[in-house]
Amino acid sequence: MSESQFEAVDGDVVDTIDAFHFGRFYLVQPKGRGHRSGMDAMLLAAMVDADGPIEVADLGAGAGAAGLGVAVRLPEARVTLIEKSPDMVAYAEKTLALPENAPVAARARLIEADVTLKGRERVAAGLPDDIYDHVIMNPPFNHAGDRRAPDGLKAEAHVLLDGLFDAWIRTAGAILKPGGQMSLIARPESIADIITACGKRFGGLEFTMIHPRQGENAIRLLVSGVKGSRARPVFRAPIFMHPEGSHKFLAEVDDLNNGRAAYRRLGPRR
Repeated sequence: MSESQFEAVDGDVVDTIDAFHFGRFYLVQPKGRGHRSGMDAMLLAAMVDADGPIEVADLGAGAGAAGLGVAVRLPEARVTLIEKSPDMVAYAEKTLALPENAPVAARARLIEADVTLKGRERVAAGLPDDIYDHVIMNPPFNHAGDRRAPDGLKAEAHVLLDGLFDAWIRTAGAILKPGGQMSLIARPESIADIITACGKRFGGLEFTMIHPRQGENAIRLLVSGVKGSRARPVFRAPIFMHPEGSHKFLAEVDDLNNGRAAYRRLGPRR
């Protein structure tokens, strides 16, 4: 991932422009503060698969990494970036305005809204029921008792509050079409909260643990489910990121990270 920089009036670098998928799209991100997207967002984007037109919502989109990763790989995908932080919305606006992103930005729209809104407030914010084919999310993953980042913007993006999984997954269930797919990336220790939040909303749950290497503990969890499905859960083969003794990505992971492949469900997508 290459990087160039904007400069503030006083000469300090405040933003960076980061290339993803070998320069197929770019992201404007804060430097030294806030949430900076990377591999988690690209793995999440890889979970969307379609052979034709598809409407995708990216909950908590930040500067737009995962949603744009989907749109670049799937030429008939339309993505909605949903973000509540005015600061990160501004970064998403800068991202969509980059000339290099013009082809993909034409298939993206941005909504400033709180993912946890319910009912009429959610609809009024631009998130009506039953309109998306696929909803993706990378919820905050640090528990409130963990050491918090001194940067308030980063803390807001990273701290998992009680009931947050339930609120995000509730919204996903509301805005998805019947039979639509929800996909998320989280820490493995959140698996019980995720299963509880999915409840009767989502079935056919597929879980994949991501490990740095063989013999090392999992550091991320991929989850997908289908709205209204009653299929039983499946625990898929784990993904290992690196060969032993190396930081180089294994070929499968490198393809997912750089938009050359999708991580497809084993069961039906709809």
